[in-house]
Amino acid sequence: MKNNFVIKGIQLEGLRKVGDPLLIAKKYYEEGIDEIIFIDAVASLYERNNLFGIINNAAEHVFVPITIGGGIRKLGADKIAINTQAIKSPNFINEASRIYGSQAIIGSIEAKKKDTFWEAYIDNGREETGVDALNWAKELESRGAGELLITSIDKDGTKTGFDEELIQIISNSVSIPVISSGGAGNLKNIISLCNKTETSGIAIASILHYQDYTIKQIKENMIKNNINVRK
Repeated sequence: MKNNFVIKGIQLEGLRKVGDPLLIAKKYYEEGIDEIIFIDAVASLYERNNLFGIINNAAEHVFVPITIGGGIRKLGADKIAINTQAIKSPNFINEASRIYGSQAIIGSIEAKKKDTFWEAYIDNGREETGVDALNWAKELESRGAGELLITSIDKDGTKTGFDEELIQIISNSVSIPVISSGGAGNLKNIISLCNKTETSGIAIASILHYQDYTIKQIKENMIKNNINVRK
């Protein structure tokens, strides 16, 4: 999300408008999506979050779990994804999980491959941190995050497949659910991710936003390949 529009880019850059968030969320809900994630792409940069009004409107029409992320410094949603503020103030995760429960807290990691490791980035992939993404994933779990949202910056928007190595390394190192994001380009990419990693869920944007596939097609293909998914 940026300025009340759904947006999509490549490697979190070159953002282009896709459409109205309420209409898109309602469409995905009616087509059978399991959850919806709203992320304000510039919230941390400008130190504000403009999603709460949109979320309130969406909640009147969409009856699946909704996650909100971007610029979260104060808790104002039932389920939130936290990236920048978590790295800047790690105790925020401890406090949030203590008050609201781990099930409401998603540790969001935007990772980019360096020579020998994946580095965690903040501010929607704009700023380096020097933090090892794998070590950070473990710390997020230890601080009380109930899920991890792992976004591969290298793969985001490219439609070339997921960073399966990144996902598997993190999945093998934590005991909480891992949601994989970045790289879905076709049905084979999704099947490959499910077969080669321990991912618990998949976050998809481009191939749905641009109507390459429907939610029904994705789920039917997963069922055909003996992957457990809600019908």
